[in-house]
Parts: sequence; C-alpha cells; structure tokens
Amino acid sequence: MIETSNPAMSHKGREDSLAPLLNVLTMVRKQWAIIAACLLLGTGLSLVYSKTLPRIYQAQSMVELDPNAFRPLGEKMNSAMPLGADDFWNNQEYYETQYRIITSTKVLERAVRDLGLQNDYDFFGLKAAPEKPITVEETAQTLRAHITVEPVKNSRLALIKVEDIQPKRAKRICDAVATAFIDQNLEKAISATSDSLAWLGSQVDAVKKDLEHNENTLYEFKRSNDLPSTSINESSNMIRLEMQDLNSALTRTRTRKQELLARHAELAKITTENAESLPASELLASTFLQSMRTQYVEGLRAKRMLLAEGKGENHPAVKSLDMKILESRTALLAEVKNIQGAVERDLAVIQREEAGEAALYEAAHKRAVDLNMKEIEYHRLDRSREQNEKLYAMLLEHMKDADLARNNKANNIHLIEVAVEPTAPIRPRVPLNIAIGAVIGLVFGVGLGWLRGSLDNSIKTPEQIEKDLGITFIGMLPAVEEPNAGKAKGRRVPTRRTLQSSSPALIVHDDPHSGLAEAARSIRTNLMFTNPDRPYRRLLVSSAAPGEGKTTIACSIAIALAQSGQRVCIIDCDLRRPQLHRIFERSGDRGVTNVLVGEAAIEDVARPTKVENLWSIPAGPIPPNPADLFHSDRFKKFLDDASESFDRIIIDSPPLVAVTDSAIISTLMDGTVFVLRAFRTTRPLARQGLRALADVDAPVIGAVLNDMDLNRHEYSYYHYYYYKREGYAPTQTASDGPPVDPDAASV
Repeated sequence: MIETSNPAMSHKGREDSLAPLLNVLTMVRKQWAIIAACLLLGTGLSLVYSKTLPRIYQAQSMVELDPNAFRPLGEKMNSAMPLGADDFWNNQEYYETQYRIITSTKVLERAVRDLGLQNDYDFFGLKAAPEKPITVEETAQTLRAHITVEPVKNSRLALIKVEDIQPKRAKRICDAVATAFIDQNLEKAISATSDSLAWLGSQVDAVKKDLEHNENTLYEFKRSNDLPSTSINESSNMIRLEMQDLNSALTRTRTRKQELLARHAELAKITTENAESLPASELLASTFLQSMRTQYVEGLRAKRMLLAEGKGENHPAVKSLDMKILESRTALLAEVKNIQGAVERDLAVIQREEAGEAALYEAAHKRAVDLNMKEIEYHRLDRSREQNEKLYAMLLEHMKDADLARNNKANNIHLIEVAVEPTAPIRPRVPLNIAIGAVIGLVFGVGLGWLRGSLDNSIKTPEQIEKDLGITFIGMLPAVEEPNAGKAKGRRVPTRRTLQSSSPALIVHDDPHSGLAEAARSIRTNLMFTNPDRPYRRLLVSSAAPGEGKTTIACSIAIALAQSGQRVCIIDCDLRRPQLHRIFERSGDRGVTNVLVGEAAIEDVARPTKVENLWSIPAGPIPPNPADLFHSDRFKKFLDDASESFDRIIIDSPPLVAVTDSAIISTLMDGTVFVLRAFRTTRPLARQGLRALADVDAPVIGAVLNDMDLNRHEYSYYHYYYYKREGYAPTQTASDGPPVDPDAASV
C-alpha cells in the first residue's frame, strides 16, 4: 500500500507547531507600545545609573607560588623550612591557604604602613581629615574590599587585583600588597628556621646530658658487676663454651662409671662353683687370669676323664688332680678378687670425678644465669645510650642544616609581573549596563503586556467567538467614524467620503456604499444561506448586557433584508428601554403593548419607515410586567399575525443577563442573533448570556461582533475587512469633483 501525504494535515501540523510563536508575536504586536516604553525606560535608567557611578580602575600583579622551593642543601631542608607538600591535595590546600594569606590582616596592615594609606583620606572618599584618626586596622579592613586574588588556571601563578578610583593609587597598592606578601612569607620562613634552630639547640643540650648519664651508668654497672671490658655477649659465649666442655666431661665420666659398675656386677657373679665362668672381657684384658683359668679348666677336664675311666674319687690320681684343681681355683678366685678390688677403686675414683665435674657444671650454670640477668639490664642501659647517641648525632646534623638554611634565605614565592598603571576603567561598563537595562526593560515590558493581555478577557476577534464561546461567527459591523475623526486624533485616515446620517442604525440606508452597509449585507447573506431550506423568518436580536449595540444590529439587518425586496418588520420588544421609535422618528405612545392588551391591531401600530419595504412597530407604553406579557398567548398570536403580514420579522429585545424577557421570546423565534461588542463584552458575561439561551433550548444562529475599530492593530492581519471599513466605491475629491477610480494608474 502506498501512503500519500495529506497537504491539509501537514499544513495544520505546521500551524500547530507555530502557534506558540504566533501567539507571542500577536501579543507583541498588540502591546508594542508598552513593550517599547519599558524598553526605553530600562535603557534610560541604566544609562543614567551608569553615569552616576564612579569610574573604577584595576591594577594587577602576578606572583608565583611554589610549594616545592629550591633547596640548595637537598631534601634535608624539609625539616627546617616546611614550605609545602608534594602530593596533589596538600598542594591544593597550600594554594588556597596562600590565597587567604594575601588578603589577611597581617599582610594588608603591612602594605598600609608601607604606603601610609591610613592618612590618604581620598581613599576613604573623604574630602577632609576626620575628627577621629583612622587606624591601620580600619584601613586594612577597608582595603580588603578592594582586593581580589584570582588563580591562573593550570599553573602556579596567581593574580593580585586591586580596584580604586585612582589608577596610580591602584598600581601603588597592588605593588605594596604583593611586596608585603612576599616579604611576610620570607620572614615567616626565616622565623620558622630560627625557631627550629633554637629548639634544636636546646634539644642537643638535653640529649647530650642524657647521653653522658647513660655512659656513666653503663660504666658503673660493669664495674659493680665485675664485667670485662669486652662486650657482655663475648662473656656469655665464654661461659657457654665452658659449660659445653664441662657437660662433655661429665658425660664421659658418667659413661665410664656405668662401665665400671657393669664390670663390677659381672665380677661379683663369680663364685667357687663357677670360677671358670669369667667374662670374656676380663679374660681378654688379663693373660695371667686367662692362663689360670686354663689350668683350672684343664684340671677339671682331666678329672672328668679319670672318672670316666672308672677311677673313683679316692683314686690317687684323682685325688692328685683334686689338689691341683683346688690350687688353681684358689689362685683363680684370688686373682678375680684382686680384679674386683681394682674395679671398686676405679669406681670410687670415677664417682669423685663425677661429683667434681657436676659441681663445676652447676657453678658454670649459675654464673650463666647470673650473667643473663645482668645482660638484660646491660642491654637496657646500652640501648638507651645508643638511642641517645643516634638522637644526638641527628640533632647535630639538623642543627647545622637549619643554620645553613637560615643564612641562605630561600623564598618559594616570587613576583613575576609588577602592576602597570591602568589606562581605562573596568567599571561602570556602560554598554553592558545599557544592554542589561534594555533586556530587563524588554522582559518587564513583555511580562506587563502579557499580564495586561491576560487580564483583558473581552471578546475582540471572530476566532475568540468560535473558540471561546463555541458559536458561529456570522458577521461584524465596523465602528462608525465621525467626520475628520482621523485628523482630530493626529492620524491621517484615507476616508473616501463623509457619512451623513441622523443615526448610526440607519447608515445602511443613508449610505449604502459604506463599509458598515457592506458588513450588514454580509450578515444578511450569511443568515439567508445558513439554513436555505427553512429560512429564518423570525429573528431575535439580543445581547448579554446593555450598550452592546443590539438595536443598531437589528436595524442594520432589517434594512439589509428590506433592500433585498422582502417585506420586513422590525419590532421593539424591549419594553424597558425602547429605542426604535426615536430611530424611526415615531412617537412611542402606541405599539406592542397596545396590541398585547387588545387596544390596537397590528395594522394600527405597524407603520412604514423611510426605508422601502421596512415597517416598524415601537414598544408602546412601558408596562409594569413585561415578562408576563411575553408569556401570554396574545404575544404568540401577535407573532403569528405579524408573520402572516410580513416576510421577515426582526425583534429587538432587552439584554439576556439583566432580565428574562429575551429568553422567553427566544423560545418563539426561528433563531437568535447574539450581539457582542468588541473590546467591551467579556467572555464570562457572554457565556452567561448564552447559558440563558441554552437553558430554554433557544436556537442560536450565531454571533455578530459589533463596533470593530478596524484601525486597531488587533485587526491588522484581517485584510479582508479593509473594504468593510470604508466600503468599495468611487472616492471623492476634496472639492466634490467627479469620482476618481482608486485603481486607476496615476500619470
């Protein structure tokens, strides 16, 4: 499916998008006089105000703030001159601090003293010396309001700006403040270094006394505890080695003792019955014992052999062997006993050695424990001495650095640019002030115009009728201008002819070529073609309030219908303030009320007017109860009889909001024409009148906007109303000569 764009919809969309702008432009066009007046007023006031202000000059100097100053002695100067930190946040704090110091009381008072500014009465705006002398502190407080500090972005530079009414004084003050700030910073650094040096000197003396006390205490401790001149760690190592040797010797002695005890136990097992059961170690250690054991064993073997041969115990040979065996056994046991005695003696010696070595070890152990206790105290004293010694050395080093730094006089703030005498003032900025005043005046004027437009809720244009009231606009009648009205107001109005009429309501008849007549005929056309199948024969003309021109509209519509060849009767049903009898130059003693009370017929009260095909019926005598008359059947019959006699009936009625007469009459009409007066009828009042008609279900044809002054700027964009103002007819010369065609080309 191919989508096609709708030109009408796109045009409507563009109009909706431009609606806010058009509303603003419309408001400006309507209220241009107020806006222009406010604009001129704001511009003039700002100009006058700027001329009354004194001229202010500004001088500025540039200084460099270096948080990391030049250190000829290296980083060691940090402790002596704390000129700033290296990290970002500390630098930021440093800069902000310096900005505040520049405008501090101490710096400003120094600058005031250097310049003698407290005696410069012109600086305070005084013509003569005051009764009470101005102090330096008061001058510094006044000077602070003239100084601003502005950091240069992405740099270590700062601008010191001074404002004053005299350019030379502004320069002198700016230089004095910068110099005072730099000198104050240098003095601060030197003072801080001197204070540090004095403090370091006192600390050196105190630490020196502590160090000497520590050394003396350590000496007395060594002397009283009989400690060698060597370090206590070496003494502790010697005792430790001694204890190791004693422990090794004691271990060997105890091992030997155990060996002797085992040998003694084995030897104790040898008896007469087992004399041959000697330990192998003993046999290996003594060849004599081994030979005696051999003899004893061989004697026993020889005896067992004799016994085996059958020889008895009493056999001489056996007895001889017994004697040998006894001798050898006795000798063997005697030797074993000698060995046991030797072992016992060795054992006694070993035991004495063990006791001595154990005593020596215990003595060494005790000395080691005592030395450990002394070592703790010794190390405490030595540690205190060592700390004081290091502190003393460090303080001496810093003291020397501080002394060098004090003599060096390094400054981390430098003057980069001196102030230059300004040649032009910075304030007042007349063009800027005028622009601001113009903008304020313009905004105020637009706001005032918008407020005025918002407070004005009167009906002015046909669009407001259809948009705000929701009824159809069927026509308008322009305002009637008096002869030479434009010249009286100082404007040149291109009038084609002068209207000559006894009443504005009869202009349609008296001057059929006028713009008002053309407008009336336009209303007639709209009424005829609004409902061509069922023409409106009975028309009620009414308004919401008095003075809105409903009688003029009724007469104009009636005359325009009569000029079309129809028999028209205009009836004055305003039984409270009737006017038709004066317009048509009739007496008001006979009219509608006479017909309604039965004193006359329609033929008796309807009289032709000077307008062809137009009859009029005046109101007649004013009754006490008009509404009751309109509610009666006689009034309905009156309308029916009039409708039979005439083609059209136009009824002029009282206002809808004031009385109920028009609402009652409207129920018997084919349609009602609602009259609004431009710039007078308000929207709430018009809605109230339309609500009165809606409450009785009266048919409303539309609204007519009366008394439209087409010379007003509100209607400048209604170009199609141009000829409704003056009509479209030949113009006349001032000498009443022949008509001139306005469209003819001039030669």
